[in-house]
Amino acid sequence: MTRIALTLVLALAAPLCALAQYPDRPIKLIVPWPAGGDTDNIFRPFAPLLQKQLGQPVVIANVAGASGTRGAKEAKEAPADGYTLYAVHDYIHSTYYTGIADVQYTDFEPICLIASTPSVLTASPKTPWKDWQGLLADAKARPGQITVGATLGSTSHFFPALIEKAAGIKFKYVSYEGLAPRMNAILGGHVDLTDANLTQKAKVEAGELKFIAIATEKRHPEMPNVPTLKELGVNVVYDVNRGLMVPKGTPAAVIARLEAACGAAAREPAFAEAMRKQGTDVRFMDRATYAAWLRQNDELTRNLARDLGLLKR
Repeated sequence: MTRIALTLVLALAAPLCALAQYPDRPIKLIVPWPAGGDTDNIFRPFAPLLQKQLGQPVVIANVAGASGTRGAKEAKEAPADGYTLYAVHDYIHSTYYTGIADVQYTDFEPICLIASTPSVLTASPKTPWKDWQGLLADAKARPGQITVGATLGSTSHFFPALIEKAAGIKFKYVSYEGLAPRMNAILGGHVDLTDANLTQKAKVEAGELKFIAIATEKRHPEMPNVPTLKELGVNVVYDVNRGLMVPKGTPAAVIARLEAACGAAAREPAFAEAMRKQGTDVRFMDRATYAAWLRQNDELTRNLARDLGLLKR
């Protein structure tokens, strides 16, 4: 074999060897929200299970700011080598169509969906109403005066906006970056309402918060006394779905390795138990199913943004 031919063979073999050894160093998992928020709390127990499957540390990096867009941009601009993962939820569609972000889901390669969290309309204990009927009457009497803590353009904005539209009422929005600061605001009585979930069950039981209604088809077994919005005459069903993506151009062999590891991690009993404590359902989708679901969800979100008068693209 000539020296030129040997050099060519070695050049072609090098990336294949690198892929065969993937991963051979720690992997960064970008969570585009602050530590202590819902997305962080879901991926914290998932990361060590993924690490177990991959055989390398999976280290969470909280890159918060701009309604999740700062973390999304960092993930998008990272090398497409499988060593940067991106923890995403439905905000990737809503922030794009509301004009807050110029990053969209098609800038990434989907790996898997892992979890789904139903939204709960949650009130400060300082509010005067005991139930939906009291809130509805007050909202009709004082349009635009009941405050809602939300991350603008994200799911915590879309959820109450859907309720506004379905009930014929109007809220006043106050912007916060992620769940943790929103919960601090509502616990302190600085806002009246927010989009929370069943992780706040203990605070409700302690009288620190009030669950008004849950956005599921049927009442949830964790809080059977909380009515659904549908049974109250508000036709809104809403949840937040979380998955993993990687930068566009990541090699197919790396994506396949990550997909297999993701599926094995999501099937671990420890993950199901951790999600139960988070008021979340394990909802695994493989790459192909997740990709199809993302396309559908993107179109639904665009239509929803248009219907709510929030569409900017």
